[in-house]
Amino acid sequence: MKAILSFTKSRPVGARARRALLALCAALVVASPAAFAQSDDHVRELGTWSLSDLMNLEFDSVYGASRYVQQSSRAPSSVTVVTAEDIARSGARTLGDVLNNVRGLFVANDRNYLYVGVRGFQRPNDYNTRVLVLIDGHRMNDNIYDLGAVGREGMVDVDLIERVEIIRGPSSSLYGSSAFFGVINVMTKSAAVVDGIEAAGAAGTFASYKSRVTLGETFDNGVEWVVSATRETSDGHAELYYPEFDQRVSTDPRARNDGIAVGIDGEERSSIFGSVHYADFALSAFWGERGKRVPTASFGTVFNDEREHTSDYRAYLDAKYNWQLGDRLSLQARGFYDEYVYTGAYPYDFAEPGLEPDIDVYRDESDGRWIGTEWQLTARLPERHTVVVGGEYRNNLRERQGGFYESDPSAYTLIDDRTSDVLGLFAQSETQLRANLSLTAGIRYDRYSSGAGDTVNPRVGLIYNPSATGTVKALYGEAFRAPNSYELHYYSAQANAAPLGPEEIRTYEVVYEKELATGLKLTVSGYEYHIDGLISQTATPTGGLYFANLDGATARGIELEADRRFESGLALHASYARQAAEDAVSNAGLTSSPRNLAKLDLSLPSRRDTLFAVQLQHQSDALTLGGSRTPDFTTMNFTLLKRISGTGLELTATVHNVFDERYAYPGAQDHLQDAIPQDGRTFLGKLTYKF
Repeated sequence: MKAILSFTKSRPVGARARRALLALCAALVVASPAAFAQSDDHVRELGTWSLSDLMNLEFDSVYGASRYVQQSSRAPSSVTVVTAEDIARSGARTLGDVLNNVRGLFVANDRNYLYVGVRGFQRPNDYNTRVLVLIDGHRMNDNIYDLGAVGREGMVDVDLIERVEIIRGPSSSLYGSSAFFGVINVMTKSAAVVDGIEAAGAAGTFASYKSRVTLGETFDNGVEWVVSATRETSDGHAELYYPEFDQRVSTDPRARNDGIAVGIDGEERSSIFGSVHYADFALSAFWGERGKRVPTASFGTVFNDEREHTSDYRAYLDAKYNWQLGDRLSLQARGFYDEYVYTGAYPYDFAEPGLEPDIDVYRDESDGRWIGTEWQLTARLPERHTVVVGGEYRNNLRERQGGFYESDPSAYTLIDDRTSDVLGLFAQSETQLRANLSLTAGIRYDRYSSGAGDTVNPRVGLIYNPSATGTVKALYGEAFRAPNSYELHYYSAQANAAPLGPEEIRTYEVVYEKELATGLKLTVSGYEYHIDGLISQTATPTGGLYFANLDGATARGIELEADRRFESGLALHASYARQAAEDAVSNAGLTSSPRNLAKLDLSLPSRRDTLFAVQLQHQSDALTLGGSRTPDFTTMNFTLLKRISGTGLELTATVHNVFDERYAYPGAQDHLQDAIPQDGRTFLGKLTYKF
């Protein structure tokens, strides 16, 4: 059966999802009480934790907020931690699915890449350059585009994730560029968690298949190792309808085939991850390659041409060692080597209107390679005072970009091959001023040889505990995003433009967290941020493209969250975000910025090791580049998780978009489509066996 995806106004059935959302919110209030497990009030240096310790942190602990393990309530950020169990209950297929369930975040899909929106800000086709993505503390944003991958194009298998730390707010004071709106720290499973051999297979809608094998073992001599390999394929939609390319209603010269893209939505991905840990030494490696056919005829290409596709290759090797220099002092050293390769194929028709097609394929290529090191000294001084100082150096061995047409002989339009380096120095201090009051202050200096200049970014957090179960955080921070190699060197017109400077953000935030006697945990966060020097694509009077620091933005918002977990396995989680992001000059609302986000998760265990989970998500309308608005929508996902005791078998069945809601996300400048329709109802079944 052929599947045709088209975009129409939301179906009335969506009202049922909204009513279900209200009903489950009511259930959160009336559910029977249960106490939360209280963890010790501790702050530990990274050097005192083994890899297994880090992989098995308590739910209320976080590492990425301060680069050492501390309680979330003591962290100078608004933090959300998503565990492996949360991921299993949600039926998430990618890290993007995981993030889309988190308070204040929203994830869009242009049928090529996934894009994370944070607190009302999202630019389609920006490759998540304003969010720093880490795997076990290793920086994943590449040295060409600063791509922070949350899909299959450069991330470990979601089944290998033990926990995800979402650290909101500017974090350049510790991490440098791209930690603009926050940090996403993905922590993989340890040998103790895997503990043997695990094999999994999945199948679903659009002839989607996945296979995975994971091995983990701890030896008597203390050596721990994990290795995991994954292969995924999907045919995608057999047919996708875009009225913008329907020659019966469109005047675009590329319109053809009644606006139907046939059989060009497929995707395939292979990846391998491995880690070895012995005493204070850890070695990890990742290799991943993804190919995606693109049905949207992006960048002005020929519509319904199977030759349009992209491929992404990402790999790294990371070695880390911790020295414990006494009871209060530890030193961590890390060295790494990274690679990122991108290839895009874009067919263009050079024939005059009315003549036979004259199609040539343009090859867009990027090759990035870099090495680096990080050093960090952590000291827990007397009088409850913790200090972190460190440095980071990255040497970009290759920043190569090229483009050519496949015609014989090949006609190169771009050859740019260069090197650069980055140096960062940081320090942070956490001081307990009183028994219920602490102050965290940090600062970082970064220097870029690429011409992006020098920058200094501070952060301050005052954390007050009015009671044993309540926390108030007053936070201020500054962050930056340096222009990347693509923005600096891809277009020839850039050489005659004003030098690009870094984007800058200032954020003010107040967070209140309260754990009630009934076991209900509440979080309220209010924020305001100001962005200057946003890098935007523009054109010369003759049509030459280049990037400039043209735009700014301001935003104010509030986020509410309620979480309740029970010993029986019942879990209820609800959040609401109201965000108003505007252009700093015109005060017009930003594109791709929904004002309201509401989310609800209900996990209901039953007898015989079975769990039912329901997720409801509502997103309000959003402004498009064309000046229209994508309608608001509500989706429901349903997951059945069955664990058969004593057999090692686990069965997961997930239905995404149960009510088959029709919705779309705003398109980018590179799309003729003002809005990109999304998938309707889909199904995925997975069987996991643990030896």
